[in-house]
Amino acid sequence: MEKREISVEELERAGDCYLVDIRDAAAFGLGSLPGAVNLNPLELQQGGYDLPEGRLIVLICMWGKISLGLAANLQEQGYRAVSLAGGYSLWLQRKIRREADEAAKDDTRRKQIEGTLRKKYKRKIWGRFVETIAGYDLVRPGDKIAVCISGGKDSMLMAKLFQELKRHNKFPFELVFLCMDPGYNELNRRILEENARLLSVPLTFFSTDIFESVFEVKDSPCYLCAKMRRGYLYRRAQALGCNKIALGHHFDDVIETNLMSMLYSGAIRTMMPRVRSTSCPGMELIRPLYRIHEADIKAWRDDNGLSFLQCACKFTETCSTCHTDGTTDSKRLEVKHLIAALAKKNPQVPGNIFHAMENVNLDTVLKYKQNGEKHSTLETR
Repeated sequence: MEKREISVEELERAGDCYLVDIRDAAAFGLGSLPGAVNLNPLELQQGGYDLPEGRLIVLICMWGKISLGLAANLQEQGYRAVSLAGGYSLWLQRKIRREADEAAKDDTRRKQIEGTLRKKYKRKIWGRFVETIAGYDLVRPGDKIAVCISGGKDSMLMAKLFQELKRHNKFPFELVFLCMDPGYNELNRRILEENARLLSVPLTFFSTDIFESVFEVKDSPCYLCAKMRRGYLYRRAQALGCNKIALGHHFDDVIETNLMSMLYSGAIRTMMPRVRSTSCPGMELIRPLYRIHEADIKAWRDDNGLSFLQCACKFTETCSTCHTDGTTDSKRLEVKHLIAALAKKNPQVPGNIFHAMENVNLDTVLKYKQNGEKHSTLETR
């Protein structure tokens, strides 16, 4: 039986190969192996492409599972085809490990990454971070903040921004970089750890079995997962002596939530920059990326050649993609696309959605709630 897999190490020694990434275009756009082309797996299976007959075709998916079956199919078509064992995730983990090893010997790369926050992204990222901290009074003297790290671009940027804020240290406060492992597979955990090592973010890990708990849930597993994760983070942060947890929700998350509430819940609600916990007295949730645009976070990531976890959920481990940045069939994605389409015609739309929540005129609304009690503006007219 012809070999169907090639290891990352074998690929590095193989020389001239034809690399085919079968993840969707959105995932491919976030990063792939150098020189790889992005082809549709269904069309490959149906013989819809003219592939090079004399070269070894290496198929790449997220985990090396879907590509394995496709390699067998292409071999039946007469091609020399193999699947990359472990997929893009394993290749990425090896790449980040090498960079982290180099950074451990020479911190030039880390300093360059940090330097972009002080220079190129001083206004769009660092300035907006400081503006949010000051404008919403998110950090006070004596605070001990659990900076919650998921391993994605948003939380890792937030960690670097807090480190920069601490470096200025105009008043005393403490940081704990808290990372919950809800049941990551070993590869995802390593990618997260290697990125933290590369960026010099000292993680405090704790483990839960949340992924296992929600895996069999049919209705709204993502909602239940998010709720459970929030509860665990609150309790662990409180046990560590923290009085606040910081989450990496950004400007786009805020405006999407605003519009989703109106379109799908029939209510005007926003994602607040600071929230007191009702389940953990004395704890607060803060969102210091509140005014930072996702496009600027992506630009910072790409300018520095960084690759972060996209989705580490158990539900996507057998998929060819990570189901993020435009691949999930969800209400949030619908709203994201709607805002993007409107912004093409009028670039002011995203800002207007945001500022609408700061410009509510009670004289022109029918009803509102305050402290859980309903009121009608027509009562006094």
